[in-house]
Amino acid sequence: MSLVERHDSTTAAAAAWDGGTGSVGDYFALLKPRVMSLVIFTALVGIVLAPGGLHPVLAGTALLCIAIGAGASGALNMWYDADIDRVMTRTAKRPVPAGRVTGDEAFAFGMTLACGSVLMIGLAVNLLAAGLLAFTIFFYVVVYTMWLKRSTPQNIVIGGAAGALPPVIGWAAVTGSVSLESIVLFLIIFMWTPPHFWALALFKSADYEAAGVPMLPVVRGAQSTRNHILVYSLLLAPVGLTPTLIGLAGPVYGVAAMALGAVFVWLAVDVWRRREGPLATRAAVRLFLFSIFYLFALFALLLAERLVTLAFSGALFGWGG
Repeated sequence: MSLVERHDSTTAAAAAWDGGTGSVGDYFALLKPRVMSLVIFTALVGIVLAPGGLHPVLAGTALLCIAIGAGASGALNMWYDADIDRVMTRTAKRPVPAGRVTGDEAFAFGMTLACGSVLMIGLAVNLLAAGLLAFTIFFYVVVYTMWLKRSTPQNIVIGGAAGALPPVIGWAAVTGSVSLESIVLFLIIFMWTPPHFWALALFKSADYEAAGVPMLPVVRGAQSTRNHILVYSLLLAPVGLTPTLIGLAGPVYGVAAMALGAVFVWLAVDVWRRREGPLATRAAVRLFLFSIFYLFALFALLLAERLVTLAFSGALFGWGG
């Protein structure tokens, strides 16, 4: 072996040993912080709405574990999806496809967080919450990322169950059970997920097509996607009202949910009737952005009503006592 060859092999070995050049910011990006923020918020609503209350330290621990579990799912998703992330303009700069974090590092990071979060919530809170968190991570990584995402245009419908479970985990952390109320919170997010992501897919369909991901616009076409968006939006609007109907929320929430649902449906109709050109893209973007506000607003109203009720009953500062 020549000196040049020996130098090249030594350099390659050193690079393999050192791994990627990822910073703390890159590892934070692996957690998908924007997705994590929604998980934290919806889980918090589940914790606060659950009857009985939980000691603030345990509630904080449960919320932290749910957040870490969500971050673990994001890291493992980026590990497995690095090949398609490199192709899509929306994801090409993520740490793994950009080469700042290696696949092995992302996998080890994600698995460590996943195991640690499930173990901690199981030991500190209860086994049901731990089981639900473990199932959520497994469902997102194995069922959605590894199977559904690459095999069916219904990927986001079935896979949306993982993103809808955080409030159920929060509820279970407090009560040790799953109830009708927690299932309603699950259903709101579950029914919201398809129109939210299909609106995104409409104006990012070229990315998904290039990556070989069978999103609905790629497989069935834009008009079929618009039809699906409208149907799910029409189903979502009454589901959003359900917390008031079962006594989980009050009339303020009910009025707001009705108005927000009407706007959601109106925007979905606008997407449905605009078939091509920049106006069609603009309509899809508007629905996508409003859908984020819609979900945040519903859960914020649920949280605010509950906190006001606790404050007036004098139980807010004695919560979990």
